[in-house]
Amino acid sequence: MTLRAETSLISILDNDFYKFTMQQGVVRLFPWARARYKFINRGNHSFPEGFDQALRIAVDKMAQLKLTKAEKKFLQVTCPYLDPVYLDFLEGYAYNPEEVSITQSGDQIEVRVEGLWYRTILWEVPLMSLISELYYVLKGLNRISDEEIIEKTRDKIENYRKLGVTVAEFGTRRRYSYEVHRLVMESLMKFGQGSFIGSSNVHLAMLHKTKPIGTHAHEWFMFHAARYGFKMANATGLQHWVEVYRGDLGIALSDTYTTNVFFRQFDKMFSKLFDGVRHDSGDPLVFADQVIDHYKSMGIDPLSKTIIFSDALNYNKVENIVNYCKGKIGMSFGIGTNLTNDAGVEPMNIVIKMTQALPKDNEWIEVVKLSDEDGKHTGNPSTIDLAKTILGINH
Repeated sequence: MTLRAETSLISILDNDFYKFTMQQGVVRLFPWARARYKFINRGNHSFPEGFDQALRIAVDKMAQLKLTKAEKKFLQVTCPYLDPVYLDFLEGYAYNPEEVSITQSGDQIEVRVEGLWYRTILWEVPLMSLISELYYVLKGLNRISDEEIIEKTRDKIENYRKLGVTVAEFGTRRRYSYEVHRLVMESLMKFGQGSFIGSSNVHLAMLHKTKPIGTHAHEWFMFHAARYGFKMANATGLQHWVEVYRGDLGIALSDTYTTNVFFRQFDKMFSKLFDGVRHDSGDPLVFADQVIDHYKSMGIDPLSKTIIFSDALNYNKVENIVNYCKGKIGMSFGIGTNLTNDAGVEPMNIVIKMTQALPKDNEWIEVVKLSDEDGKHTGNPSTIDLAKTILGINH
């Protein structure tokens, strides 16, 4: 089977920024913790025969990726909160493909990751991007032309600029291909002045001399639930983030155990210390009202804070949010698949989630995510029910 070059990663930094910021936290606070992850085919996509072998080849090649001197220098200059010890660690880091198991049964694949958390934390995003890219290659699903992608991207960012909003690119995990991703980034840089503020992809941010953007993901709080219990997950997760970053990277993710539960623990100290919150599930307008009411209840001007909206956004959704939130609270937008996979094919609906954690030398513990949307809960059903009971969640 011959694979195109674009199904191989060319940089260890071709990953979302929050993977590296969380990795520094894990290296520092939880070096003995272990984790398990699982691929979830939400869209019930049908994979062609031999897909597992093609993915195996691409994953095995990742062992050759190393942080270059130029990449290390970029991180030193651009991200001063990544300390020298961590950057030296990252320079010596190499993917271990033995941590990834890949099997195929009929038209379905199973992908699992297991190992020390500080090592396995980097697998999720590149695995998803490889699965997405290989899917289109092996299914023979061709994209629109370079010129059409450039024109689409130009129209989008110019329309966002007219709305008066700032936009970051968040589309690594479900992109059509690396090639399309680069075209999109080039277009955003060329036409997005005054609106485009950076990318979650560290490699492409470096190539295009822009800012890598991100803080933490659901797995940060999911692990904290395994280590400290569901009721303490948000508070200890936020506290540890503050201990590591001392006020930098101040956008908090709010929906790991529903937004209502989060705001019970997002007290005045956290509300003042963090610059804002990220919206990733549920009705964005309902969420905006919750956030605004929360800040007001703390005596904090909502206009001094920011919501980063990032849930399956397109122009119409953004326009609706802007019209509702303007003059009430600060806002910015992280747009992913609609930028990197608006290429004339159906984007994949796939995720990779942490499923279990081994915080210390004891048994593996099931971890779950309780989204603001029932359909986006992930994890063992009995553990989901247990978490809901403990946290007093009725839906």
